[in-house]
Amino acid sequence: MSVFSKAEQIFPIYKVEHDCMVSVQGDLTIAYEVSLPEVFTLSDEDYETYHQSWIRAVKVLPKHSIVHKQDVYVRNTYSGAKGLPENFLTNAADRHFKGRPFLDHACYLMLTKKADDRKQASSGFSGIMRKSITPKQTTSERALSDFLEKTGQFERILCDSGFVKLKRLVDDQLTGTKTKAGLLEQYCFLQKPNEVPMLKDIHLKERLQIGDQHAQLFTLGDAEDLPGLCGSRITFDKYSTDKTKFPLGFAAQLNLLLDCNHIYNQYFFIGDTGKTIKELEAKKLRLQSLSAYSRENAIGRDATNDFLNEAISQQRLPVKAHFNVLAWTDQAGELQDIKNMVGSAMAQIGASSKQESDGAAQIWWAGIPGNSSDFPVNDTFDTFLEQATCFLNLESNYRSDPPSNGIRFCDRLTGKPVYIDLFDAPRNKGITSNMGMLVCGTSGGGKSMTVNHILRSLYDQGAHCVTVDIGGSYKGLCDLLGGYYFTYEESNPIRFNPFYLPEGQSLDTEKKESLKALLVTLWKQENESFMRSEYVALSNALQGYYEHLASNKKIFPGFNSFYDYLQSHYVQILKEQGVKDKDFDIDNFLYVLRPYYKGGEFDYLLNASENLNLLDQRFVVIELDSIKDHPILFPVATLLVMEMFLSKMRKLKGIRKVLTIDEAWKAIANSGMAGFIQYAFKTMRKFNGVPNVVTQELDDLISSPIIKDAIINNADIKILMDMRKFMNKFDKLQDTLGMSDKGKQQVLSVNKDNREIYIDLGGQVMKVFKNELAPEEYYAYTTEGKERVKVQEYALQYGSIEKGIAALIHENQININ
Repeated sequence: MSVFSKAEQIFPIYKVEHDCMVSVQGDLTIAYEVSLPEVFTLSDEDYETYHQSWIRAVKVLPKHSIVHKQDVYVRNTYSGAKGLPENFLTNAADRHFKGRPFLDHACYLMLTKKADDRKQASSGFSGIMRKSITPKQTTSERALSDFLEKTGQFERILCDSGFVKLKRLVDDQLTGTKTKAGLLEQYCFLQKPNEVPMLKDIHLKERLQIGDQHAQLFTLGDAEDLPGLCGSRITFDKYSTDKTKFPLGFAAQLNLLLDCNHIYNQYFFIGDTGKTIKELEAKKLRLQSLSAYSRENAIGRDATNDFLNEAISQQRLPVKAHFNVLAWTDQAGELQDIKNMVGSAMAQIGASSKQESDGAAQIWWAGIPGNSSDFPVNDTFDTFLEQATCFLNLESNYRSDPPSNGIRFCDRLTGKPVYIDLFDAPRNKGITSNMGMLVCGTSGGGKSMTVNHILRSLYDQGAHCVTVDIGGSYKGLCDLLGGYYFTYEESNPIRFNPFYLPEGQSLDTEKKESLKALLVTLWKQENESFMRSEYVALSNALQGYYEHLASNKKIFPGFNSFYDYLQSHYVQILKEQGVKDKDFDIDNFLYVLRPYYKGGEFDYLLNASENLNLLDQRFVVIELDSIKDHPILFPVATLLVMEMFLSKMRKLKGIRKVLTIDEAWKAIANSGMAGFIQYAFKTMRKFNGVPNVVTQELDDLISSPIIKDAIINNADIKILMDMRKFMNKFDKLQDTLGMSDKGKQQVLSVNKDNREIYIDLGGQVMKVFKNELAPEEYYAYTTEGKERVKVQEYALQYGSIEKGIAALIHENQININ
């Protein structure tokens, strides 16, 4: 058996201890797991600041250091969310998204201090070619502590930027355990971080193959192959508009946008700057002496001279750099496709890809974490740190909050479901100060679908949802959840019963005050005065009425029985007490309220005998389209909604309450309820309440003082749909919302054809998601007239809305096939 048949005989890592890797040549390496910003969330200024933080961090490292950043992308499929209550829509979404492909991303950073007597590796000399390797030096405690001091400074500078988080890897994470592959095994055997370790054959001579994975290596190691210009970011045309240029990390095309299994390796080799300058000065002199014989020598002399001038005048740090993409697949027939994908990705940043063959083994070998000192120097190029850091990968996938606390959306790159906690986590982190929510979207932009989805998710999490609507956007969801749906139809007019008290509840001060407010609204016009004596008389009437109910259990509570009590009992009580008409005109009161008593024009309004227990009902929709202009019904209905929600808000302690006002806010504000909207947005957070206003018209946001003063200033959660048709007057909206240029770039990149939405949390976290729905969710939330009618028809035909939706989807699939 050859000495080369066993990798452990030539493996370059000698020992792992004290969370540090020591190579057989005495090189010291510490490793970090890196958390990067989410893709598509950074602005031009963010990229520049981020880029400068890398430059400052690398400059603190000592000479003969190596920065090796390794971004690992492995294709995976979505397996579903854990911890969600099972129901019709949740199970449907689980089936819909299960198996959705995406790229898993893990980022590692290795910082290496080369041994002082380390011989420089090259294509002619590499550790992989040695038959026997023993450490040439042992590390002293002083050497390690000095290196850790510098890496500590590096870590602090990078983390203080706010873009990156570093987590030092410990021994078990580096070497692995019996049940979990470590960093070394992950690279050597192309394994996922959580996989059980598995040894694989490694072929390096004729081909690069690890187990059943066929690999190809593509390098950027020659200045001739590099782009003519580089920067911290590039313009991503797909999300740009005529008014905005959407930024993306310069090397993103080689990372998340490269849809195959691959590792992107980035190396910076920091030498002795003084020695490097001297060598370049000597090289310039040689080229100077030879320049008369060759134009190439003259050009080389000028280039070297320019390099030296920039290094000295602008205090640049010269480094050697190398970047490569190691891509693999278990299907040999896909190798050509991978080659085309990598070539195209490199072309998009202006580079030329070079596929390594003879040198692939040495470059792959040097990519083993902790073995970057063994990288062949002839495969690197000279540059400045400012240019080298442009090729770093700066972004990662969207991160997900726990499903039990979040709303499910999808990342805009792959459509993988991610969960975002809109309410608790941002407040705990200081990102938002309240839970007010504003949703704005044009007709057909997905506004109703989004709000339906948010309400259903909150309902599943135990929230009580009260929705005031004009347009019937929430009937399907209300029917599916078995909620109360109040609307006005000639054959079935809207009905409430504010006098009903659920079993176990008594007439408290808050209930009494709300009933008095209702009675005064019915009795007095806005310009009429309300005397103190009338207030006392109504209080006594309500107290006497509920005592009367307690002693007469057969009487059903409602306005009819209250009116009967006033006529038969309270009139007599007032006479006995000697109350005069000027203090409380009972006859006038009864006359004005007569239309709400049985036989009157509005006798249905306050005498409902069903849907009574609104306090315990978790999903209530009041649809006001038919009565929004009615001078009597609309004010009474809005007053009853206020009373119901305030009762929930104060009595349901520890439970989230959500008040959604969809388009109805205009009518409510016009009827004198603007104060309630202001109160809701300023106070509800103290009672775990979420006020949510939904609007369609852009001009409403710009022109309404109620929206601007009461809602926008107290809504730290803003959700906007496709606004590109307002591109030319977007500046007014941007000013009204207090939106940054970064937010403007993201909003104008939203594409309703991809079902995208923009979410702004406290002006600090801005992100675009896809609101992709399972077919069952779509039909439950749809507001399209024909589709809604069809869902209702199928629900009647099959016995329930769930069975009706399932049958409708099954029929559509048959028709498609």
